[in-house]
Amino acid sequence: MITYLQNNAYRRCFKNVALVVLNFTMLISVSCQNDSDNNDNNILEEDSGDIEQSGDNVTNEDNTNPDNYILSKIDLSHWKVTLPIGNPTEVKPPEILNYATNEILKPFMYNDSTDGALVFHTYPGSSTANSSYSRTELREQMEPGSNTTNWTFAQGGTMKGTLAMNEITKDNNGKYHRTIIMQIHGRLTNQQRDLIGQNDNNAPPILKIYWNQGKVRVKTKVLKDINASDTELLRTDAWGDDEGYTFPEYVGFQKFTLEVKVSKDRMEIILNENSSVVYDDINIKKWSAFENYFKAGNYLVTRDEGAYATVKYYHLEVEH
Repeated sequence: MITYLQNNAYRRCFKNVALVVLNFTMLISVSCQNDSDNNDNNILEEDSGDIEQSGDNVTNEDNTNPDNYILSKIDLSHWKVTLPIGNPTEVKPPEILNYATNEILKPFMYNDSTDGALVFHTYPGSSTANSSYSRTELREQMEPGSNTTNWTFAQGGTMKGTLAMNEITKDNNGKYHRTIIMQIHGRLTNQQRDLIGQNDNNAPPILKIYWNQGKVRVKTKVLKDINASDTELLRTDAWGDDEGYTFPEYVGFQKFTLEVKVSKDRMEIILNENSSVVYDDINIKKWSAFENYFKAGNYLVTRDEGAYATVKYYHLEVEH
């Protein structure tokens, strides 16, 4: 492009010289200089324009164009969140819907607008009455703002999420800490609570799903005495942990999808839509006595000083 413009400039310059050489010797120099200057300016403007346009496009596309921000589309209208601060602090609907501007929530639950994730950050701090560990974790509320309406296995439900471990610390042995990313938690009705003389409605979690050393590990509950009566099995200490199941697939710090499907006397956990583990034994049948609710987020299983974890959720939905 530069050679083309320069050749044109010279041709025009000599043409002017030929026309005026006899009478306007002094004007030849002026005409040539002006024509050359004009074309040099054209060259500089074209080069400068290309550089400026390219630069502006990169800057706007990567950093400043709000059209490129990707915001989370997770519906929080039926979730409350528990934080690792306070006693502990909980934020329910409708306040949770404004998490992006809520000063209490912003350090623990926020958008990553570069990839559309809802981020859950936590560290050892405050814990609930029935736990030693801290969390930034969502708790399903079928009736927004209330814990009293829940569901049974007979009624069924599905929770599906796409998520990724973003950051997590290591222990003194160089192993990553563990965190719980999904749960199904049991709950006593008021009548069951009063029947066994318990002070609250807490029941064991029938399902805990961990991010454990880059793999997905599933833990559930089994009765210590399979012949326990209908009243005895309502007590938390009637249940123990099973051996657990770890999916062979390594998910590491990449995105993966988890789906939990519950129906009468059956529970299935599916990883990345291609491998699953099913629970349908006598323990699941006995669990039908309890109400339940889903949980999702970041429940860090350590009290180590300086520990923390950050989990990203890209998609989360529940159906009943």
